[in-house]
Amino acid sequence: MPGKTLQIPAADGLSDAFAAFPGDGRQHPGVLMYADGFGIRPVVRDLAGELARHGYYVLVPNYFYRHGPAPVLDLPEFIGEDERPAVFARVLPMIEAHTPELVRRDAAAYLKFLTAQPEASTGPVGVTGYCIGGLHAVRTAAAHPDQVAAVAGFHAPVGAAGPESFAQLAAQAHFGHAASDLTPETLGELNGALDAAGVSYTSEIYPGTVHGFTMADTDSFDAAGLRRHWDRLLPLLSRTL
Repeated sequence: MPGKTLQIPAADGLSDAFAAFPGDGRQHPGVLMYADGFGIRPVVRDLAGELARHGYYVLVPNYFYRHGPAPVLDLPEFIGEDERPAVFARVLPMIEAHTPELVRRDAAAYLKFLTAQPEASTGPVGVTGYCIGGLHAVRTAAAHPDQVAAVAGFHAPVGAAGPESFAQLAAQAHFGHAASDLTPETLGELNGALDAAGVSYTSEIYPGTVHGFTMADTDSFDAAGLRRHWDRLLPLLSRTL
């Protein structure tokens, strides 16, 4: 599956990005994919490549570009219990500095760039994200309701987007939550807020999973959870793009 590194003119400089797409010379629907807080790395490029194999042009921006090009952090090949505290100590300050306003400013640049690529079609786009990237996906979709037709977030704190963002969503949505992140009661509260906002969505806890279950380079990885993620994401994109 073809892939390349690109430079996106963004709000505060050039944001490097990874793109994966079918190599058939045709245009394909665009999907903006936000990585988790650990950023662009082989496992994220693999996710983008797998999605591209299903007929999409997938753009993965380095939303931490203000701190340098990807990989912004020198990560271990596998992030387990022993490695996690040191990694989070470096990641969390960057996550906290990436404010909702910065997300929205960058999102406009990312979507403009995505739809201008020769391999991407000019129709509606999908946005998906993992962990904090799922929250970025919701904020992107809320800020661009005329352009984003599908939004998905996995093991993501999407509730932090709040009722105001939910009310602006025109996209169909799917949220796949880790069992360690939400109780059935808090899931009910989140889904109630989505109902009140009139969002067309599915939102569920993936059984037996912990936060980060899609990421094969961590000890949170759950193969069944990753399969369920594809079983939900692919139909969502197929019916909306």
